Amino acid sequence: MKRVNTIAVMLVLVAFSSIPVAAEPMEIHSKHWLYGYPIGTPVTNDLIIRDSYALSSNDTTKLADWVAYRLTPQEVMGKLDLNRVWRADPWLGEDETLEPGSSKDDYKDASKEPLAFDRGHLAPLGSFKGSRSASEVNYYSNIAPQAKNLNRGPWLKLEEAVRRHVKKGNTVWVLTGPLYESEMDPLPKADEDHKVPSGFWKVVMALEAGELRVASFIMPQIADRGAKLGSFKVPVNEVESRSGIRLFILLEDQNKLSSINIDWLMK
Repeated sequence: MKRVNTIAVMLVLVAFSSIPVAAEPMEIHSKHWLYGYPIGTPVTNDLIIRDSYALSSNDTTKLADWVAYRLTPQEVMGKLDLNRVWRADPWLGEDETLEPGSSKDDYKDASKEPLAFDRGHLAPLGSFKGSRSASEVNYYSNIAPQAKNLNRGPWLKLEEAVRRHVKKGNTVWVLTGPLYESEMDPLPKADEDHKVPSGFWKVVMALEAGELRVASFIMPQIADRGAKLGSFKVPVNEVESRSGIRLFILLEDQNKLSSINIDWLMK
């Protein structure tokens, strides 16, 4: 009898092993991306899709490898009071993300010299004044250690440029994430292994008058606070090669991404 059961189990395993595995990425639909979701992240990442944004959280770095969000005038032009009430992401385990707390905060003392890191929003809080789910952007899964001069300088200028464009009645799709191209000191009081980014990338897309418009940027942590946005513009394929992430898998004509003209965003 035992031999019969063993043979039966082996037949079942053979049957399942013959089922073809999809070679193409899964179809995951969300309002937060225009031409498919980014691919190339570790299989251990957590994919989280919320009303305000979607992100891929990395168990090793404890940060998002990418965050995607769509902005319309409805989100940007509201009048909600946006408070920075930091919270741990309720959809992640304690060992998967950095965490705030009254007695212990992984970002404690990070703002002091010589590190001088802010809690930098990847999906920016200031862009969701009309969204009742705006508080979601304060989850630590959407936060990354960002140098003060960067966070309050060119990174903020880019966020403001995006908001100005949306307030004119436009819709934009944004993809953003960290880069790890050089070793950075860890946060001084974090009690979990993590990685601090050496820089960040951001890609902004819009469909206007039937035309695809793209603006992409890479900014290092050491960026000068007064630097102009134009000094950080790069083609999308540079963002992809340096991050290791493919951003627009469903865009048939990849040549449309070659432009680094940002004039449409800066008007």
